[in-house]
Amino acid sequence: MRSVEKNLAAFNEAGVRPVAISVDSPEENRWLVQQAGYSFPLLSDSSREAIRRFDIVHKGAGENGQDIARPAEFLIDSTGVVRWVNLTENYMVRVRVEEILAATRDLK
Repeated sequence: MRSVEKNLAAFNEAGVRPVAISVDSPEENRWLVQQAGYSFPLLSDSSREAIRRFDIVHKGAGENGQDIARPAEFLIDSTGVVRWVNLTENYMVRVRVEEILAATRDLK
């Protein structure tokens, strides 16, 4: 998420509005946003409804065997259609900002 914050100007130029979703509580997300200085929304999906809908549940991979979200990035257009997806199994592996921006250009 740090790389997203560092590249907000490039995302804005590309017409992309970054939004992050976490299974953490709103309070935990608020604390993280304040500590990290993020200026884009970090939403809470503590009920795991969104991760089920996007089919990115990583069963038992969280603390105490809780379900968490697989690392994923989506480009969703203004009508709600998913136009691009990047999924990984390893939470340490994330897509590079340049790849997201390239995907955005390819969609135009």
